[in-house]
Amino acid sequence: MKRVLITGAAGFLGSHLCDKFISEGFQVIGMDNLITGDIKNIEHLFKLEAFEFYHHDVTKFVFVPGKLDYILHFASPASPIDYLKIPIQTLKVGSLGTHNLLGLAKEKNARILIASTSEVYGDPLVHPQTEEYFGNVNTIGPRGVYDEAKRFQESITMAYHRTHGLDTRIARIFNTYGPRMRLNDGRVIPAFIGQALRGEDLTVFGDGLQTRSFCYVDDQIEGLYHLLLSDYHLPVNIGNPGEITILDFAKEIVKLTGTNQKIIFKPLPEDDPLQREPDISKAKKILGWEPKVSREEGMKKTYEYFKSLTKEELFKSEHKDFSKHNR
Repeated sequence: MKRVLITGAAGFLGSHLCDKFISEGFQVIGMDNLITGDIKNIEHLFKLEAFEFYHHDVTKFVFVPGKLDYILHFASPASPIDYLKIPIQTLKVGSLGTHNLLGLAKEKNARILIASTSEVYGDPLVHPQTEEYFGNVNTIGPRGVYDEAKRFQESITMAYHRTHGLDTRIARIFNTYGPRMRLNDGRVIPAFIGQALRGEDLTVFGDGLQTRSFCYVDDQIEGLYHLLLSDYHLPVNIGNPGEITILDFAKEIVKLTGTNQKIIFKPLPEDDPLQREPDISKAKKILGWEPKVSREEGMKKTYEYFKSLTKEELFKSEHKDFSKHNR
């Protein structure tokens, strides 16, 4: 049985990856320090012999006994509400954490896939974004802690590949949504749905003409799985090229939820990208992958998930004490 270590296992994507690899017959080791992850995302796996969990911070030394065939590094705050509150931990998990896991992969002779992001492109001057585009990132802006952590992560991964011959994969993940997203994590889909369910006006930043491209989680997980098992070591965009303006998307949410909320406008946050659409030609050609779930179908499933939350969960604010993690 192949063994895989998945960091950030209790997070949105990490927990779905755990499910995927267990369904494919792998022995899965989940690792998470639970700063932003939620243990309830993986508690259904605890009864399985094929799953074990380490409560651990990857910015500290990482030790896993026995053989490892694969490592998927998904430990990182990924939403603005998180990485703006814990900027130092965000930088550390992208640098120290990645360094530790690359070292572990080298020791175990394991293949490692790192979760990069479309944010490496910053506020892009090229549209749609191809993997060859170097990006337009403000290194000292508030979003720079996340963008630069991921850019460094790619650099050190390629350095280990070139210097040590490490078997590496780099996934540039575009906006992904689906069940297990945190309702109040600051990302557009849970923000809109949460506001609709609470009877609040939907908040659009700027004029709403900025664009995003949303990929349903099942498609994203399949793309990542195909990338891990491929023989391609350079970055690959994994996302859905179905671009839509935020304003039009807000109108879709109002229609989906059957609410009569107004759409209100607030100032655009600093360095917020104005366009985001992946060019997935490489993923199609190399991985034989492309998304299959339409936004209409995916949003229905996501809405049903959020509707199933309790009233307490629906109105709960994100007020974690992050002070000990900003060191």
